[in-house]
Amino acid sequence: MLQDIEPNQFRNEFENKEPKDFDFVLIFKEDLVLLKNDETALEIPRFDDFEEKVKIQKNAVYLFSINNESYFLAAPSVGKDLESGERFEYKKMRGVLTDAAKTQAFACATAFHLSKWYSTRQFCGRCGEKTTHKNDERAVICPNCHLTEYPKISPVVIVGIKNGEDLLMTKYTTAASEYRNYALVAGFVEIGETLENAVRREVLEEVGVHVKNITYYKSQPWGLSESLLAGFFADLDGDSTLRLDDKELSEAVWVPRTEIPEVDSLMSLTGNMIEAFRSGKYQMNNRTIKNKSANK
Repeated sequence: MLQDIEPNQFRNEFENKEPKDFDFVLIFKEDLVLLKNDETALEIPRFDDFEEKVKIQKNAVYLFSINNESYFLAAPSVGKDLESGERFEYKKMRGVLTDAAKTQAFACATAFHLSKWYSTRQFCGRCGEKTTHKNDERAVICPNCHLTEYPKISPVVIVGIKNGEDLLMTKYTTAASEYRNYALVAGFVEIGETLENAVRREVLEEVGVHVKNITYYKSQPWGLSESLLAGFFADLDGDSTLRLDDKELSEAVWVPRTEIPEVDSLMSLTGNMIEAFRSGKYQMNNRTIKNKSANK
């Protein structure tokens, strides 16, 4: 999946450090990221790729390192000023996840997560004062009322609902998501509920059925929605008649295992889960279970 970049070493510990010319820099403009315009590969630029590197280094924020190479986030004003050109081009984030090398894609997604958070925390939510970055941890603080905020990470459940040899596959409405391929039932965890309760609620709300034998599969950080995804498989419990939430879903259908096409990309948890069902393999607690569910 996207985060599986081993043997590369990802380190996300906060450091209060200044950017150097050879460090990588992430520049965003809404849901676009500026990458080197290379015919062979999409690459994150370094500061010294830009003539105006000194300006770009100003107010850049350290994000993380991969293989001891540092990645920084440019100030929002940089993205507003820089345009695509002969050497650099803005790319849609969702396209980057599939078109760039995995390590580059993961770096872009993780940086995008923090970029969205920083951009929406420029002012205090309690008193309205302009916030500042803390020097000893990854957080913003209000100099007036001292409210401290940390990066937002929203938990999401994704559910592979099994009915014997069939898997429930869905498609979003255009209003709910720009993603057009088949997906699985998914939704944000609400206040006061466990992950398992969120699974039951989301399934009932979106497709109108009940589930049992809820079994954890894998998790994935997903920077595009500032989320941590938790994947579960579950068995249908009772009537298989589907009642769609037509605000969220345009389609939901039981698809036999043998009719599910091989998934082109395993970068996402959803794709990984669909392929795991299609191939008959589930990786759970370091055990491989073929063509059957695992109940706990």
